[in-house]
Amino acid sequence: MQKKLKWLVVVSALLFVALQFTSPARTNPPVETSQTLEATTEVPPQVAEVLARSCNDCHSNRTNWRWYNHVAPVSWFTVGHVNDGRAELNFSEWGSYGARMKETRLKAICSLCEHRSMPLASYTLIHANARLTDEEVRVICEWSKKES
Repeated sequence: MQKKLKWLVVVSALLFVALQFTSPARTNPPVETSQTLEATTEVPPQVAEVLARSCNDCHSNRTNWRWYNHVAPVSWFTVGHVNDGRAELNFSEWGSYGARMKETRLKAICSLCEHRSMPLASYTLIHANARLTDEEVRVICEWSKKES
């Protein structure tokens, strides 16, 4: 039994090492500063701070890739979330959105924050400072309703 356990540990370790060579690309596409949310929309400083702290890692081209984002299988999970987040809403490309898309995204920002669907629980589990307070949700919703 102990010999089988030893082999299982060795095979698992080798598999873990081999997986490190399959990590997906962690990218931060170039940012055209004239197209960013801040450049195209009036964003109060308090809202900008919350968005930078709680949203930009997944919803901008300014992702802060941390050490654990380079370790498979965590890298697959995080790169997938970032790619999905950017596809849904990208503050770095805000200026390229049409009026209707901006309006729907602003409404969604408020709604998802109010329902505590964003930021994702899996993100705030590791990044406790990304959790939104009730006051921050109120400020974000006031801003997003004013802009939409």
